[in-house]
This record gives sequence, structure tokens and C-alpha cells, in this order.
Amino acid sequence: MTETTPAPDAHDHRRQVLYWRLLARLFDPEERASLEAASLAVVEDIGLPAALLDPQVSIDSIVQRHPDLAAELDGLMTPDGAHPQDDSAETDVRTDPQDATGADRAPTGPQDPTVDADPRDRAAEVRRAALVSKVLLNVFATGSGAVSAGQLARWQSDAGWLERALGCAPGDLRGGRTGAPGGVAPTGTGLGGATPDLSRLIPQIGPELGALEADLVKRMRLREVLADPQLAARLTPSMSLIEQLLRDKNNLSGVALANAKALIRRFVDEVAQVLRTQVEKTSVGAIDRSVPPKRVFRNLDLDRTIWKNLTNYSPEEERLYVDRLYYRHTARKTTPQRLIVVVDQSGSMVDSMVNCTILASIFAGLPRVDVHLIAYDTQALDLTPWVHDPFETLLRTNLGGGTDGTVAMALAQPKIAEPRNTVVVWISDFYEWQSQPLFDSMAALHRSGTRFIPVGSVTSSGRGSVNPWFRERFKDLGTPVLSGHIRKLVHELKTFLAS
Repeated sequence: MTETTPAPDAHDHRRQVLYWRLLARLFDPEERASLEAASLAVVEDIGLPAALLDPQVSIDSIVQRHPDLAAELDGLMTPDGAHPQDDSAETDVRTDPQDATGADRAPTGPQDPTVDADPRDRAAEVRRAALVSKVLLNVFATGSGAVSAGQLARWQSDAGWLERALGCAPGDLRGGRTGAPGGVAPTGTGLGGATPDLSRLIPQIGPELGALEADLVKRMRLREVLADPQLAARLTPSMSLIEQLLRDKNNLSGVALANAKALIRRFVDEVAQVLRTQVEKTSVGAIDRSVPPKRVFRNLDLDRTIWKNLTNYSPEEERLYVDRLYYRHTARKTTPQRLIVVVDQSGSMVDSMVNCTILASIFAGLPRVDVHLIAYDTQALDLTPWVHDPFETLLRTNLGGGTDGTVAMALAQPKIAEPRNTVVVWISDFYEWQSQPLFDSMAALHRSGTRFIPVGSVTSSGRGSVNPWFRERFKDLGTPVLSGHIRKLVHELKTFLAS
């Protein structure tokens, strides 16, 4: 029996037109009249607004005029969103990492001509292709030249819609927290379908989105925008924007400086809110069983009380007589724990600088935790007096320059009074001027009983690089470099403080 390949129908041609137009506009901003006319005819024929083809129109504006599209955009590029009527298609999309957007697949294997072997809704696929093209074009076609505050805010909003289309919350893939997109409050979180594998999405897509955002920030006339309160209010705080503000803060004054501080404060508060929820359940110190439990109702151990009094159970009366109550021990050892955070403030470590400064302030608010914060490049700065206020701490940093960790070590060593009750967290990429002397002093700290935690990156997304020379030696020392999401560092510190 000879197999025949079915000829592509009109829906296939329409979808191809939309994707060819997308590729043409991504690689060349000049319009192709034939592709534009054909795409317009397709979009109007399937009942979508013509503004979908205009890259200057934000997705927020379209959703504001057509609210029903918000539900279609959420999870648009997830397997469930790609083929909602075909469970087998979901398996195909999940098993192919190259098919990140749920691209169409040709049917394989013998086909029975009397049976419709392709249950896909091809008309719906054309509609989906039009929406996917809009999202990708708005995010990845950033153009060139100067960028206004409005353009940056619009791009951040559109990037949030891309993240929602991929099944994530806005800001997840870029590694930061963004507020609700300006103009329209999203009607969903983008998490309605299957939860995406962020470990795969973040390394592949996150850095690209972050690089695009950083490029837009650099192209923006930031000082002019900050000098105008209305334009400054349209900015959405992001890690890229905060880095630019911290680098340029010494050149700002008056209204521009006040607006810059307001943006930094907003970003710090947003990140602190996330980190505080991860730290808030931390208990400091191990249970001290030498102290008798306080006999109050909230400490009553019901399970143990019932278990210990089971011998007093009366089967005839079906009643348990309790002759002794048992209470939980809640007192903890009061030995204060000292946390010394040393942060490399070179330009490559801005994410870690911001995150760890905020994290240090949160731990500083815990009882019996003495937190010290040191920032360094070629000189060391003791920021401990401002550790409770991450905003003031960041304003005192000076990003850039080289890295000489020996000056920070000289400042940190005198702070270690009781090694067994001290943890030193050293955050850096460890590309140092004096590698061997610095490593020797770190190894000495470890041998003294101090808990030493070398950290290569503590960003919101878990990206970063570490000097291989240091990485291998820390591994041999038994203190491997901790790199990844900031939650890893939070877990390590909570474990130490609860011991």
C-alpha cells in the first residue's frame, strides 16, 4: 500500500504566512508589503484585531480593548495551551526541548484514509500562531537608538506577557520581580496549566530576556527621564535599572536623585517581601531541654499526653482519665549567633550585592543574631551600622573596579570572637588579584571551626560564574561553592541558626 502525504490545506498556508512575517520582521525592521498584506488578511479573517500586527502597540493595549484575549495569552506556549484537545500532543511537546513554543508536528506512521487521524483544530492553530507572533515580535524586536521610559515600561509589560504565555508568573524568567504591567492589571498569573520546568526555561530564556532589558536600560536617557517626575513614575524597577541607578547615583541631584532613590526603595521593598516569607519561619538556637517547659495551654503536647495516659482508659465508661499533662519544651539556647556577610561589589556582582544586602537586613531582625556586612572591591567598607536598612546600604556602595578580597578578610577576621558560633558568607565570583593568600586565609577560618560558606551567585534566577581555580580548591576543602537561587543560601543560613 502506497502512503500519500496530504497536501497542506488553507490553514497551513495561513500559519506559514504569519510565521514567515514574524521571521522577516525579527531580522529586518523593514516591512515586506506582500507579507504584511497577507498577514492582515489572515488576522482579519480569523476575527483578531489588526493592531495585533503593529509592533508599536503593546499587548496591554490590545488586552484592554479585547479583554477576552487575556485568557488565550495565559499559557499560550505551554503544551496544554498548544493542543488542548489532544493529550498525545502534550507528550510530544514535552519530550522535545527544541519545541519550546509547541511548534506543529507532522503525523507519523501509517494512516487510515477512512479515519481522521489528525484531531487538531487547525483553525485554532492559526489563531494561536497570530497571538504567538505578536508576543515574540514585541519582546525580541527591540530596534536600536534611544529608548524612552514609556518604551522600557512597555517592553517590560510585554516581557511579562511572554512569561505568562510560557506558564510562568511575570518576572520569573528574567530573575526579578516586576509589578503589574502598566495600563492593565493582568487577570491571571500564567500558572493555570502545567507548571513549567524553570530549570530548563531559565538558563535558555532568562539570560536572553535579561540581556534585552539591560540593553534597553543602557539606551535610555536615564538622567533626563529621572528629572521628569511623570516619566520617572512610568519606570518599572528591575535589576538592570537598579544597576544603572547605583552606578550613576553620584552624578544625580535634586529631583533626579529623589526619583532614583524612590525607584531603588520600591525595588528593595519588593525583593524584601519575597525573601522575608522565606526567612520568617526561622527559629534561632537549638531546643534547651534543661529548662522546664512553661505550663501554658499553647505548649500542651496533646499527643504525648494521650499516649502516656492510655493506661488510665476505662472501657466500661469509654473515658480516658488524665492524671498528668505533658508540655513541649520551647526554650532555646541563648548563645548569640554571629553572621558575617562579605560581598564583592564589583560590577559583575550587582545582583548578589542587592539580594544579599536585603537578606542580611532580614536576618538582622531575628533575635540573637548579630549581623555584620562588609562590601569590597580594592578597598573594604564596613556597612554594619546600616545593615538594618538595605536601602541606605545600597546607596553607600560603589559598583565597579577590581577585586582584592584580602582587604575584606582583614576587616572580617577581627569580628570572629567565637568561631563555633560564627558563620561567614563570602559572595563573589572569586576572580581575585591575590588568589593564593586569600584562599589560605579562608581555609584557616574553616579549620578554626567557623562555618564558612563560599557563594558564587545568589541571584533571583540562579545565574553566575565562579573562578574554576577557587571552585576546585573549595571542593577539596569540603566547603563547595554554593551557586544558584538565593533560596539555597536562605536554607543554609536557617540550618546554621537552628543548630
